[in-house]
Amino acid sequence: MPGHIAVIMDGNGRWAEQRGLPKYKGHEAGMDAMIEIVRHASDIGVKHLTVYAFSTENWKRSMEEVSGIFQLLIVYVNRELGELHRNGVCVDVLGDWTPFSKPVTAALNRTIELTKDNTGLRFHIALNYGSRAEILTAAKKLAETEGFQDIDEAGFAKLLYTGDTPDPDLLIRPGGEQRISNFLLWQTAYSELVFSEVLWPDYTPQELDKAIGAFAARKRRYGGR
Repeated sequence: MPGHIAVIMDGNGRWAEQRGLPKYKGHEAGMDAMIEIVRHASDIGVKHLTVYAFSTENWKRSMEEVSGIFQLLIVYVNRELGELHRNGVCVDVLGDWTPFSKPVTAALNRTIELTKDNTGLRFHIALNYGSRAEILTAAKKLAETEGFQDIDEAGFAKLLYTGDTPDPDLLIRPGGEQRISNFLLWQTAYSELVFSEVLWPDYTPQELDKAIGAFAARKRRYGGR
């Protein structure tokens, strides 16, 4: 069982287009899929689950789509926070909060505060996240410290959004694309990658089990033999 699974949730828009639906319907369906995956990951004993929910590049999309995504986030928090808390899920958010509206910030703060002491699944939501920006921000922090010449990889990793979170063992990308898209570039240096043709709204717990099975069949050498 991988201790940390990261997921690039891809394919919401194409899922909606294939059905002649507006894009927000694809994001709604994608949110429902995410809820099921969080439940399943918690049930089977995954320690950390990180999902790529909104990238720094996603601001290039129409304002209607962007605002719809954040409205869905608020709906998700209001609807699911109680269950997450009862199941012992601890939620945190990776990324730059600066552009978020007050309602979005309030919803995120409420979620983090309520679940911060939970000891079950650690659920990390990457919002307004870009890995290059994360690494650059960490480098700027490092440059402001004394003795930065003596920093090692472990020390630098603590300056990233992920802090003390272990690196992902498994990175999954549904949706048919085979690229990393500026997600956890530092952290996935030795992650196993699994790509799937299934669009994210159709991604089920059974699909997650298949990805975990593929992971379990591999031998991780970390550069050795």
